[in-house]
Formats: sequence, structure tokens, C-alpha cells
Amino acid sequence: MAQTTLTIRIDEGVKKRFERLCNELGLNLSAAITAFAKESIRDNRLPLSLRADPFYSDANMDYLRRAAADMDAGRHVSEHELIEVDG
Repeated sequence: MAQTTLTIRIDEGVKKRFERLCNELGLNLSAAITAFAKESIRDNRLPLSLRADPFYSDANMDYLRRAAADMDAGRHVSEHELIEVDG
């Protein structure tokens, strides 16, 4: 089977953590990516569980916009005493 090169850009920290995981599993990056690709092809899907961060949901973003507008207009704003904690 002919081999080819796949070049990707990834955050350096993510790459290092992924390499560490692969090493713990006895794989190198190339073998892990190949396994990912083969499973994707076999199952006709990406073997991932992708979820959107609920913080960025439409409802929450609308709430935050309204709260920011209220703050800018001086509504529903109160001051609180700052509590200092020894660290």
C-alpha cells in the first residue's frame, strides 16, 4: 500500500498531551491518526462525541446581552464589599 504524508496544524500543548497518551497506549502519532481514520471509514462517522459548550447557547448569550445592557444603563446593579482571602 502506498504511503502519503498528512500535514496538520495543532496547538503545541494539545500535540504533546496527545503524544503522551499515544505513548501510554503503545502507539505513535501516525499509528493513532491512522487508527482514527480507519475507524471513521469503517463506521462511516467520526468516532467522537462533539458537544457545544452550553455557555454559548443562544438562550445564555441573549441573557448575557440583556444583563450587560442593564449594567450599562445602571439597572439591577449593586455594589458588594470585596472579601479578601489569605492565600
